[in-house]
Amino acid sequence: MDDSYLRERKAAVEQVVERLLRALQGTQGLTSGVHGGDDLVLVAHDIAPADMMQFKQGVFRGFVTDIGGKTSHTAIVARSLDIPAVVGARDASRLIRQDDWVIIDGDNGLLIVDPSPAIIDDYRVRKQESELSRQRLLRLRSTPARSLDGQTIELLANIELPDDCDTALAAGAAGIGLFRTEFLFMNRGRNLPGEDEQFEAYRRVVQSMGGKPVTIRTIDIGADKPLDTDLDYRDGEFTHLNPALGLRAIRYSLSDPAMFRVQLRALLRAAAFGPLRILVPMLAHARELRQTFEQLDLARAELRAAGVEPGPVEVGVMIEVPGAVLMLPLLLRHFDFISVGTNDLVQYTLAIDRADESVADLYDPLHPAVLQLLAQTISLAHAAHGWKGHPVHVSVCGEMAGDPQLTRLLLGMGLRSFSMHPAQILRVKQEILRADCSRLAPLAQAVLGELEPEGQERALAALAG
Repeated sequence: MDDSYLRERKAAVEQVVERLLRALQGTQGLTSGVHGGDDLVLVAHDIAPADMMQFKQGVFRGFVTDIGGKTSHTAIVARSLDIPAVVGARDASRLIRQDDWVIIDGDNGLLIVDPSPAIIDDYRVRKQESELSRQRLLRLRSTPARSLDGQTIELLANIELPDDCDTALAAGAAGIGLFRTEFLFMNRGRNLPGEDEQFEAYRRVVQSMGGKPVTIRTIDIGADKPLDTDLDYRDGEFTHLNPALGLRAIRYSLSDPAMFRVQLRALLRAAAFGPLRILVPMLAHARELRQTFEQLDLARAELRAAGVEPGPVEVGVMIEVPGAVLMLPLLLRHFDFISVGTNDLVQYTLAIDRADESVADLYDPLHPAVLQLLAQTISLAHAAHGWKGHPVHVSVCGEMAGDPQLTRLLLGMGLRSFSMHPAQILRVKQEILRADCSRLAPLAQAVLGELEPEGQERALAALAG
């Protein structure tokens, strides 16, 4: 079409067509009606994060999408489910045909179509070596995460659903650093979870962790995680020109105080069963800070009016935008802890949509601006004396925390709490056991002092050695 506005509506039409086909076929999701052996992979233009949860049924062994980035929520969920995936493969869904043989090399972001027998044999060997490596890592499950110079490091797990606690415990997680509650709300249409259903989910997580700390993030929808693919439950369509900069995270919650308090009441009730922390996403304004605590106080008052005593909670804030870093002196006076969401921090610092494969090569967690903001956050938190009069606990819960190649750098920057998908915990622990934090500190400062790529590469090589 010549009209640019109508051309941009292509995605909306495709979504309607997909929903109509599902309805006509009597299917409800990606895995409905799919049968066969154990070697099925899914190749699609895109897969919503909510649909990814259906992969838990084990129908598909891996997936490939035309669009997306390695830190898009679809890719993040794939890693948390330990499913091989390649995202941003451009025309894969058009070029790959039914019954083609493919190899999905998720570690290297490589897709091989119709591989030769020699390549298949090579990847079979790689798969066996990977399994052996995993078995060796399992020996570290009960080993304390302590560096060579005696620094104790907290390794926490990121989860999407209550059942994920079993995986976190099996990996030896010291607690839950991020429970993404939005996945309780997805694929529900207008039948959203009420207070009792949410309470049961949060209580299950708290009790499953057996006294270990549990951090639960308030609902973070919008951007690439709408509640529904075509219609928001409040009859407002997600048609913003740039959803990543629109009504999402705490902005969304504060725009619907009644919905927000339902979640807060459920969290406060669950806090009576064990240590629970509430994490507020994407807060960047003093007004949002004030309104959040007002809603929390109202939720407590509503529970007490109903004869229910709310449990004790710590309240923290996610650092995801550069403005929040610059506002840290204010935030640190009001919150018990902070958690750095590096995925969004990179996105907003570099003005790069992390779900857009066309700029994926520009998404760089090692960009000097990103590292400076991260180092400043850690340093300020350690030096601060919050409203309780002690240093504010700081962790990183973005993908950087689960990347073993960045573990030494983060340790050298002073980070002592990492939160990641359970599959990465033992790999990161292995790096910690081999690291001397006292030696890493000056080497990390050398990395932070480099602006030129060549100089940064040399500083990172010295850090790794």
